[in-house]
Amino acid sequence: MSRSEAPPMNRSFSLRQRHPIRAALLLAVAILLPASGSGQARAGPGKAELRKITPRARLLPSEVANIQLFERATGSVVHITNIATRQDWFTLDILKIPQGTGSGFIWDKQGHIVTNFHVIEGGHEFLVTLADQSTWKAKVTGYEADKDLAVLEIGAPRSKLTPIPLGRSKDLRVGQSVFAIGNPFGLDHTLTTGVISGLGREIQSVTRRPIQDVIQTDAAINPGNSGGPLLDSAGRLIGVNTAIYSPSGTYIGIGFAVPVDTVNRIASQLIAYGRVIRPGLGITMVPDKTVQRLDMEGVVILEARPGSAAEKAGLRSTQRTRRGQIILGDVIIAIDGEPVTGSNDLYRILDHHDVGDEVTVTILRGSGKKKLKLTLQAL
Repeated sequence: MSRSEAPPMNRSFSLRQRHPIRAALLLAVAILLPASGSGQARAGPGKAELRKITPRARLLPSEVANIQLFERATGSVVHITNIATRQDWFTLDILKIPQGTGSGFIWDKQGHIVTNFHVIEGGHEFLVTLADQSTWKAKVTGYEADKDLAVLEIGAPRSKLTPIPLGRSKDLRVGQSVFAIGNPFGLDHTLTTGVISGLGREIQSVTRRPIQDVIQTDAAINPGNSGGPLLDSAGRLIGVNTAIYSPSGTYIGIGFAVPVDTVNRIASQLIAYGRVIRPGLGITMVPDKTVQRLDMEGVVILEARPGSAAEKAGLRSTQRTRRGQIILGDVIIAIDGEPVTGSNDLYRILDHHDVGDEVTVTILRGSGKKKLKLTLQAL
């Protein structure tokens, strides 16, 4: 075939070879322009079409009950800010530093607020924020560190104060529903639900003294909820949320609340007297660790205080002879037939008595046992 008879070269191939950039631009324009013959420009983005909402049925009766309980109770739950004063080392200025927060609840129309002792511990000033977000300065009416309870007082008008309804804790049952309400970190009210998972538990207070008959629950009690109420399904107070059991400090399913029967007794005395009037024997005890090192059990009397119920009943103190020999005092091994193996047992038994009650104290004196009648005195 002669040169003049060669087939015509493909035009697009020739263009790509001789002008590659121009060819690329033309190709891009061809892609962006509408197809030939359409006669319409490409439409812009339209309105996104939302999915249709599936209507739900009515709330379950249990959900309605929970909502109503929460709405009734939140007016009684408060947020507490603990403020400490510190002196600046360089300027010697006195600084006010918020050092912790917690929850509490309104006890009565006189403005008394119940919370945990550890919520106010170490503080010099306290602020209480009510459900309507109004904030009031509070003063300490009294506290009982051994039970981790405290009472504050604010000057809010009675119209702003909604006392929480009281229940009782002695007839609680494992498995019944409970509701923990708090105001953690001032983030408004929270509700957690669960059941009573145990009764009659014992935990240690910040003073290392035992708190008896504590309620165990799986309702989440997190930091910031301390001092808030634990309610039954009727919305009544049955305990004060006080602690969680967790090696890491976070909630793992076990929380504790001081029972309302204890709270009622302690709060009433703090409001009336500013302190708790506890029944006692009028003795000073040898420390438990010392008794254990002597391979003994019971409470060894270091001193029966002069004029005390213990002295009047004839209990003997520990003595030192002229030669320096120590003669141990009486060893209390039971009260009203309940064994006493250490100071915790003694505190637990006395917690169930009042001033003026007569008890029978069983002691070891020398190699024999003896029982003495004793009338409990106010400490």
